[in-house]
Amino acid sequence: MTETRARSLWAGRTLALLGILLVAANLRTAVAALSPIITRIDVDIPLEALAIGVVGMLPPVCFALFGIFTPMFTKRHGLETVLALSLVALLVGHLARGLSGSLAVLLLGSVVTFAGLGVGNVLLPPLVKKYFPDRVGLVTSLYVTVISFSTLVPPLVAVPVADAAGWRVSLAMWSVLALIALVPWITMLVRHRTRSVPTPVVEEAEPALLGRIRHSSVAWAIAAVFAVSSLNAYSMFAWLPQLLVDRSLVTEREAGTLLSLFAAMGIPCAVIIPVLTARMKNVGLIVYAGAFCFVIGYLGLIFAPAPLTWLWVSATGLGQLLFPLALVLINLRTRTHEGAVAMSGFVQGVGYTLGAFGPLVVGVLHELTGDWLAPLIFLTATALAVTVAGAVIARPHMLEDDLNRARTPD
Repeated sequence: MTETRARSLWAGRTLALLGILLVAANLRTAVAALSPIITRIDVDIPLEALAIGVVGMLPPVCFALFGIFTPMFTKRHGLETVLALSLVALLVGHLARGLSGSLAVLLLGSVVTFAGLGVGNVLLPPLVKKYFPDRVGLVTSLYVTVISFSTLVPPLVAVPVADAAGWRVSLAMWSVLALIALVPWITMLVRHRTRSVPTPVVEEAEPALLGRIRHSSVAWAIAAVFAVSSLNAYSMFAWLPQLLVDRSLVTEREAGTLLSLFAAMGIPCAVIIPVLTARMKNVGLIVYAGAFCFVIGYLGLIFAPAPLTWLWVSATGLGQLLFPLALVLINLRTRTHEGAVAMSGFVQGVGYTLGAFGPLVVGVLHELTGDWLAPLIFLTATALAVTVAGAVIARPHMLEDDLNRARTPD
């Protein structure tokens, strides 16, 4: 153990560190690269609001599905092999989106792309545990920061690249990043370096425990926080540029920059909220703060969209604090490791499933009304609804307490 603690971050595992960071750099590119150039795509491939809503809901749907199925493949084939295959899928998906000549191909390419991203989401934590058991905190911080930048950069470059080379290049160019990320993992597989290290199993909760967790009020409350965060974030990634072009009268390039501003607000949230949550007695206040940020941002876009657009986008972006809050609460509201695993599966499964409806509902409301008022009212209502969950979370009780009470009548 002493030797393990004393190892340099790079000693004998440079490829693994590089591979993990490069995978992280890919995990949000496809999510944030499409919406800033949607009007360019619409010229060649007619896109109605419903179609854009479907594309917007694909990321959380794929994240939820592949969060369930990925462990089945890793048990048979190992983490590295499955990750390499997910990067191949990501590469193919980017190219398919760039080369698509119809809506069907664009949707299929998006499904393949988001499937690869979903697998990457699941595999990075166990890969960190496998290669960096002595530096879990440091490497986790590094790759989460890289993920934040992978969300921030695409909206900044999507429109300029589309102006210079066309929207197809703007979408397909991210395949190069996926190809680069493949290199260290293929190299390790070819050299058989991974065979000398036992492959950890991605843990799964026991079915009986998952069956009882639906009786827990705190589990449902945290799932609601996660769902509202997911619903609003993916609605913004799908629709914010078009909303700002129509309502705030900004240019497409400015809209892409503002989407990057929205994404950037998640960086300080990810740094501050986990520490603050662990120290606060009434965690419900943080839920209320997140809801307040969302509501202020949406009300600003409703009543004064043009003068202070950057302020309303920033406020809405700060509402993303609900995401790290939910992740931290998974540990703070459970006593046992088994409970934390069950809570994580439940919260993310329910949260991503409900969150997937956000972009679709926003698109349908916009299509039906021809305006952005109804979608903004809908998003405001979801933010207000999460305050009910805040009241439940404010009471410091644990998942295991709820499960014991649910089992008592038996």
